[in-house]
Amino acid sequence: MITAKTPLFQKLVVIAALLTVSAAFSQQVLDRVVAIVDDDIILESQVVQSAYLMALQSGFDPTTNPVRFEAEFGRYKAATLENLINKKVFLIQAEKDTILADERQIDFHLQQQMQSIIQRLGGEEKVQEYFGMSMPKIRKNYREQIEEELRVAAVRDRKMADIKVSRREVEEYYRAFGDSLASIRETVDISHLLLTPEPGDDAVRDAKEKITKIKNQIEAGAEFAQMARENSEDPGSAERGGEIGFMSRGDFVREFEEAAFALQPNELSDIVRTQFGFHLIQMIERRGEKINVRHILIAPKPSQKDELEAVEKIRSIHQELLDGADFEEMVKIHSADESTRDRGGKLGVFEIDQLRETAKEFTYVLNGVEPGQVTEPVKTAFGYHILRLNSREEPRHLELEKDWERIETLALEKKIQNEFNKWLNEIKKTVYIEIKPENGS
Repeated sequence: MITAKTPLFQKLVVIAALLTVSAAFSQQVLDRVVAIVDDDIILESQVVQSAYLMALQSGFDPTTNPVRFEAEFGRYKAATLENLINKKVFLIQAEKDTILADERQIDFHLQQQMQSIIQRLGGEEKVQEYFGMSMPKIRKNYREQIEEELRVAAVRDRKMADIKVSRREVEEYYRAFGDSLASIRETVDISHLLLTPEPGDDAVRDAKEKITKIKNQIEAGAEFAQMARENSEDPGSAERGGEIGFMSRGDFVREFEEAAFALQPNELSDIVRTQFGFHLIQMIERRGEKINVRHILIAPKPSQKDELEAVEKIRSIHQELLDGADFEEMVKIHSADESTRDRGGKLGVFEIDQLRETAKEFTYVLNGVEPGQVTEPVKTAFGYHILRLNSREEPRHLELEKDWERIETLALEKKIQNEFNKWLNEIKKTVYIEIKPENGS
């Protein structure tokens, strides 16, 4: 069930490596339609991928514990199928309410997700091997899911925005659930300032010069596909001569899409710059509102000089903070994290155990830091961070008066969930939903 605590977007993963059947057969099975919601479908592949994600979120990796995953696969599939059906229902509601996702937010989250997965798996080639698909296809899948989650969140937030709880409701909630509420583990409330190494002018100029030379060679008669195989830095499409496959509007980042859809068959684009680098695009074929194009990507990469400049800058910022500069003001000026920049870099409250699993670098630099102090700069997959410890809380049981705000939040979440479920069930009565049997077609 989608809840008020549902993450803004889910990570898309593929479990082909876990399947004991051949790749061709597994693809056949994964593409089976398992449910119809209104005029949309849900595929077995989507259910399997989400079941894999749910397992990861439950605390174990199916790739390292396939026996347990196989034993619990049915339960995960049932739960994830319900989630996917509910998401489709809310997307229908989003269409009715004309709720769209902000393109800048989509692009921002997409870039963060791709950087994270590339770093975690050790490069683009490893990512493609892990997912079993090309980088453009992976980006397309992530982009679609991010856009859907943003729209679902907007529908949920709009409907639930006016729900409140009274003091009496909070007290009744505590009397009913106080004994079963989890104890507070050791937690930290942290903010951060993020600095990401950016390709300098030299790196950008070198990339632009390289793709300009490639463009000149193609215009002089060189075959685009061969040039893509030899030069493109998108390994997912380079080996196919840069061919991406048929895509629709919304599948690409905006700059790429505008250039690609403006082309005629065999026409070569001008140099196009996106967040990923510089592209050359050639139209292969157009079928209605879908196009198949080739592209060559040359990406400016931060040089060692750029990395060193980022290190020097984060050290300089750190010293300014130690000298008394206002943390929130420095975040507004310098932080690359758009999602926290306008709220002083506030990341929120985290259990220490949770940080050890998800951001172990943070736990190291927070050790010995007192509330109100900033940490030494620390590097993660996203760049260089300076953390501020806003508060630290030792483990203990929840108490009504002492933890009023936290219990009030829990009571509100419970009330929102109840109202949310009622609303969801009412919406589902108006939507055609069919779940296919396991041996159905």
